[in-house]
Amino acid sequence: MQSPLRTERLLVRDWAVSDAEAALRIYGTEEVAHWLTPAMHRVGDLDAMRAVLQAWEESQHNLVVPSGRWAIERLEDGRVVGGLVIRMLPPYEEDLEIGWQLRPDAWGNGYATEAGIALARWAFRQGADELFAVARPNNHRAAATARRMGMEWVGETSKYYDMRLNVYRIRPSDLPDASRA
Repeated sequence: MQSPLRTERLLVRDWAVSDAEAALRIYGTEEVAHWLTPAMHRVGDLDAMRAVLQAWEESQHNLVVPSGRWAIERLEDGRVVGGLVIRMLPPYEEDLEIGWQLRPDAWGNGYATEAGIALARWAFRQGADELFAVARPNNHRAAATARRMGMEWVGETSKYYDMRLNVYRIRPSDLPDASRA
């Protein structure tokens, strides 16, 4: 993404290593890590988080657009409240996944929906035909966010990440009206 995406309340921008403390409040919490796909343990400490962010920062320029990882920053105070990702889903790398992760104290404010819609719009402008979200069957928050974004539940599968997951899909015509997003 050449320039950050701006919504009414948020900025979607590239991650920086200097975001490590804020990122650890997301990826270092069991409440978030428990739901991640592919399955992963929470990031254990600040040094590990810096290493993860450095790897994301270095790989960002080598990814095929619209793939990438971004921070969600709240405009009112500049606080990083979450992260977004678009990546190819395994095993065939034909389907693009959109995902979101928020720090637990930011849950319930609509940030994931707002940032997710903005990122999906951007991905469609880059030529993506459709995006998929995958969620563990009991991840009711992710399912609700997918539905608020305009995503349609398409079924359950074990195809991705060797896990049983619910799959949601969105196409450009499924996005909510821009005036409501």
